[in-house]
Amino acid sequence: MIGTRHAVVVTHTRLRESGTVVEEAVEQLRRANFEVTIIDNIEAPEFGSRTPAVPKNTEIVVVLGGDGTILRAAELVHATEVPILGVNLGHVGFLAEFESFQMSEAIRRIADHDYSIDERMIAHVDVWLPGATEPIEDWALNDITLERADRGKMVELSIRVDDVEMSSFGCDGVIVSTPTGSTAYAFSAGGPIMWPNVKALQLVPLAAHALFARPLIIGSGSTFAIDILDDSTSDGWICCDGRRQRALPKGTRIEVRESKCTLRLARLSGVPFTNRLVTKFDLPVVGWREQARKTGGTHHGQSFPRTGKPESGK
Repeated sequence: MIGTRHAVVVTHTRLRESGTVVEEAVEQLRRANFEVTIIDNIEAPEFGSRTPAVPKNTEIVVVLGGDGTILRAAELVHATEVPILGVNLGHVGFLAEFESFQMSEAIRRIADHDYSIDERMIAHVDVWLPGATEPIEDWALNDITLERADRGKMVELSIRVDDVEMSSFGCDGVIVSTPTGSTAYAFSAGGPIMWPNVKALQLVPLAAHALFARPLIIGSGSTFAIDILDDSTSDGWICCDGRRQRALPKGTRIEVRESKCTLRLARLSGVPFTNRLVTKFDLPVVGWREQARKTGGTHHGQSFPRTGKPESGK
């Protein structure tokens, strides 16, 4: 006799109340011999606290929602071997594997164990408060943001890599991002996109008052150290994945490095990240020069010779 398998469905209350998608997914999982637990309201834990975990017999976590819901689900599987499968019911959905109209196929593949595992790097953060003898520890799948606590002032920071000072400046804050988070807040702030298989961390300054305040990328064996200077005009505020946060006084040091833990994403297709990037961002893969050549060499009433430059008037 086949034993019952256990799946956890993570969604949010609005989706459960606004339609039948969640109800249908749960019913399909149960027909596939899964015992299902539904979690639709995950309160953000306190910074540095242990997050609640899924039951030990959980085979897979199915997330119905957007990337924000996946970040909430990541807290439930942190430091476990349980994989997450995302079905996108949100907007961009970079982390999701399927769209909502593919629900039946996704559940069939889960039931058949027909998926691979994509391990994503996680960032570990140590916060050393002034005079502390041990740090407050936390982590992030996407990013760790350190911002000014006082909206009307700047926070003065010193940036070190492997204990070598790189720069110091006043700013609105900095973002330290994993490759997974490089398409989120860090991207919006001008940081580069890092492919998921790159083992690296990036730091992106926010409105830094400095001549050299470009994004920095370090390898997985290196550590960012960020000090809130004693003479800063504002205290700091730290937040992991837009969830776990707390105020930080002047004199605090924040150290970020690669975590020993990873997040296991269930992948049901071999679609490369590049395809996902082009599709989710709707990138204009045909530039205006190529488009002009394909449409007869005219653009806004101008003709283009083979050099691609407008012909000069005669």
